[in-house]
Amino acid sequence: MLSQYLAKYVDQQQSLGFKFRVQQILLRGYVSFAEKHGDRHIRSARVLAWAARAPSPEQRRNRLLTVRRFALAMHADNPRHQVPAADALGHAVVKRRPPYIYSADEIARLLRAAAALRPVGSIRPTMYVTLFGLLTATGMRIAEALALRIDDVTADGLVVRQTKFQKSRLLPLHATARLALDRYLVTRRSLTTTDRALFVSVAGQSLPYNTVRRIFLQLLDSTNLRGACAGRDPRIHDLRHTFAVRSLEQCRHDRAAIARHIVALSTYLGHAHVTDTYWYLQATPTLMGQIAEAGEALLIGGAA
Repeated sequence: MLSQYLAKYVDQQQSLGFKFRVQQILLRGYVSFAEKHGDRHIRSARVLAWAARAPSPEQRRNRLLTVRRFALAMHADNPRHQVPAADALGHAVVKRRPPYIYSADEIARLLRAAAALRPVGSIRPTMYVTLFGLLTATGMRIAEALALRIDDVTADGLVVRQTKFQKSRLLPLHATARLALDRYLVTRRSLTTTDRALFVSVAGQSLPYNTVRRIFLQLLDSTNLRGACAGRDPRIHDLRHTFAVRSLEQCRHDRAAIARHIVALSTYLGHAHVTDTYWYLQATPTLMGQIAEAGEALLIGGAA
């Protein structure tokens, strides 16, 4: 019985556009556990017993909340399904790793190190310079960049289709970014391959994330950036944070302009809600100086 409820729920979620892969695996584990105990409907006590089998507090809470969403959907049709309390295993502690904001010099060093990759004369150095350069210039997620196809390069910019929230978007490119991409495409077209991925290896195959991350760590080594983020390594994802912060630094310093900029930035980054964009903003000397200037102007009666 529970298996049938789950199949219906999974179909519903996937029809709404969600991949629902990890959640489906977790829910199958719960349903298997519950059915072994003879449950025909969701029971709060059983959910907690199953969730408690996870090895960490974070995983236990994730199990609970995943089944709870399933229970809420089922309870709407049949009140015999119980809905466990969201805080039955305590409250979550949000731990946000502070992003690393790269300086212009550090980004230039990373790109120079990428250009020096071997084999010399192969597509590899050009490809990595272009990949990391585009991440810096557009704030794309690395998964989005690796999912790009040749046909996603248009006269108006890059069409990003494989997004986190299943929403395609167009990324207009700065003239310098477009020039670098066009140069890479010349090299890319000379490679004999049937793979339509934009970024490919020397063998003409699309790149897995683990390979890109391994190369990125090599670049950190060669540029002495290992451990630069409070003793930890800067991440590829921090290029996205850097793009968001640097773009805000260049915004005109008045409330209306900043409000418009944040909305545009949120759209460009592909966020589902503008509040998600605030997580990407980090205090820098430039931004703090701008805030101080605005505060001083407000204090003396000027327009902030």
